Amino acid sequence: MAILLETKGLNVIFRTQNGDLHAVRDLDLSLPEGVTLGLVGESGCGKSTLGRAILRILQENATMTGSIRFGAMDLLALPREETRQIRGRNIAMIFQDPMTRLNPLMRIRDHFIETIRAHEADTTKEAALKRAEKVLADVRVPPDRMRMYPHELSGGMRQRIMIALALLFNPTLLIADEPTTALDVIVESQILELLRSIMKDYNMSVLLITHNLGLVAEFADRVAVMYAGRIVEEGETHRLFRNPMHPYTQGLLKSVIDLETADLYSIPGYPPSLLGPSVGCPYYPRCEKRMDICKTVDPPLRPTGDDGGTVLCHLY
Repeated sequence: MAILLETKGLNVIFRTQNGDLHAVRDLDLSLPEGVTLGLVGESGCGKSTLGRAILRILQENATMTGSIRFGAMDLLALPREETRQIRGRNIAMIFQDPMTRLNPLMRIRDHFIETIRAHEADTTKEAALKRAEKVLADVRVPPDRMRMYPHELSGGMRQRIMIALALLFNPTLLIADEPTTALDVIVESQILELLRSIMKDYNMSVLLITHNLGLVAEFADRVAVMYAGRIVEEGETHRLFRNPMHPYTQGLLKSVIDLETADLYSIPGYPPSLLGPSVGCPYYPRCEKRMDICKTVDPPLRPTGDDGGTVLCHLY
């Protein structure tokens, strides 16, 4: 299976008044064509930063090193103008809260016209609206919604609009950053079914960024677990959920509540500070299986079996 997206030794560092904040550290990740990869971890571990780094839409105080290969292109080596042409056309992104991403002073139809003309300046208004109607039909939004403003739509409908905007140019990669966070469980289920059908119709790969492990178990083909800016475990979804190897992954899965839960569990302690250099395993202070070596020596990356997965831990 061909690799669509691959990062090698990716680092994202933010210059702050308190020093350099290492949001992503030496990260290797690959996403094959036609695959959904779930990226999970606690808040602040670098998931959304990675998604924005791929699109190169980070703040001005951010610097990146390493490589992000998309097909035959290294996105970090491209001039900014060429990256703008790829963004939205070849790689699209759905953000957490659609209300903050849609202009409250613009009707829905104007969002589509503006997006299309950003890449195809000569497109007429009529042609843009015709294309918009098609993608809105694909996400099951009635065409009369185009006359409305964002505040006149429900949260689920606004998220469908965001998905439609992402589909305008039939991208090969969709980055979905917490696409169901603000939705109730019924609407969440509808959005997930919609994304699943769209993946088949548009032949897309999806990077799904989420806290929701149940969502990942149902929707993703593979899972990458992120902690303190690193991928600590990656592998095929069913294998990883059935046999998690990294203590952090085990803690996350143990924290999930189901109908048989008798006692609530939470991982002790807090994620480490990302300021300054990192020594040893970043999970060491919280790990129930820590060893002396973990405190001072970076853990090695080990293969986990025949699913092509890896784990970053001294236990193996």
